[in-house]
Amino acid sequence: MTRPPTSTTTCAIVGGGPAGIMLGLLLARAGVQVTVLEKHGDFLRDFRGDTVHPSTLTLLAELGLLEAFDALPHRDVAQIGFEVSGQQLVGVRLADIPGPHRRIALVPQWDFLTLLAEHAQRYPTFRLLLNSPAHGLVRENGAVRGVRYRDADGEHELRAVLTVAADGRRSVLRAAAGLTPVDLGAPMDVLWLRLPRTEGDPHGLAGRIGARGMSVGIDRGDYWQIAYLVRKGGYAELRRRGLGPLREAVADLLPFLADRVAGLESWDQVAFLEVGLDRLPRWSVPGLLCIGDAAHTMSPIGGVGINLAVQDAVAAANLLAEPLYRAQADPDRFTRTFNPALVERVQRRRELPTRGTQLVQRVIQRRIVEPALNGRVALPPAVARLFSDGRWSRVAGRVLGASLGRTLMYGLLPEHVRTPERR
Repeated sequence: MTRPPTSTTTCAIVGGGPAGIMLGLLLARAGVQVTVLEKHGDFLRDFRGDTVHPSTLTLLAELGLLEAFDALPHRDVAQIGFEVSGQQLVGVRLADIPGPHRRIALVPQWDFLTLLAEHAQRYPTFRLLLNSPAHGLVRENGAVRGVRYRDADGEHELRAVLTVAADGRRSVLRAAAGLTPVDLGAPMDVLWLRLPRTEGDPHGLAGRIGARGMSVGIDRGDYWQIAYLVRKGGYAELRRRGLGPLREAVADLLPFLADRVAGLESWDQVAFLEVGLDRLPRWSVPGLLCIGDAAHTMSPIGGVGINLAVQDAVAAANLLAEPLYRAQADPDRFTRTFNPALVERVQRRRELPTRGTQLVQRVIQRRIVEPALNGRVALPPAVARLFSDGRWSRVAGRVLGASLGRTLMYGLLPEHVRTPERR
């Protein structure tokens, strides 16, 4: 059906990722008219974040979706190991971390998003428009009044009480609003590849630092998803040298895969991720709010990206669903500016968890990742003495793992669903 050139909604969300779809679901569940614009025709993108932490599992349980989530193809991870030069530094058993969900679920992001979108579409106020890339903002009297987008029928204008930019680290709406993130720096980029998993392999997540750098193996059931870290800007040089050095590095760091690296035959099997770490000083302007990667790009350390994006969405819904629902009764809602003070509360709520998580990531980058990329693999002397003492190494690793695990698995100031359900 052909769409009209101009339409209206209470909340226009640009970006059909975890932040955008979760916010759309929660607002529609609360009776708010919401339209989500997604530039692609589906959710099928490979090597997107798919690490679902206990914080997100808790929210799915609160929404009554945990059973449906568990029915999706997924792999539960119960332990995380991290070794430096063959010596176990951190061993995280998720069973040791207090909370109702003591696991990480690895699930294809497209399945996760499809689950949320299908549930959202049960509410009559939810609308998802695929193949609809946004390219600009509607502005009037110093405020954002909606978004401009394209589809197969041409140009469209979607007017909204509030527009939300959930369109990722290279947000079109953020740029259109003149909002510029502060670059916090990342010393690495990541190469993603897959290798078969066989009986007798270890389980869970295995991180290794050695003379050839740093790699993480993620147990996906019938295959390993491998992250190999390269120095920022070093990918072109690695490609110039051919696949041999990459195969050798993976085999050295993850020796249980040494008999399978020959299966890496083409650079087409390798996906490149440019790592970023940044955040906006201001997440909003009148009529527009940025959340998820549009507000703060996270490093892949800890696999926190999806989960922080979902936390942003829940916080935004908790704070804005009722004011937006009430605004629907105002006949002048599309010419009045939605109260900026209400929108700014989202940043105030989520800035501490964002800053705290990024601080942890920066410390790990500086103390662990950067030395590893420069070939320095030895532990600091005091740490080495502690972990070489058999009486203390296991205890120290468990304590360090549990404290770091709690921070990354549940986050700082974890959110809970506070919005009502209106049918």
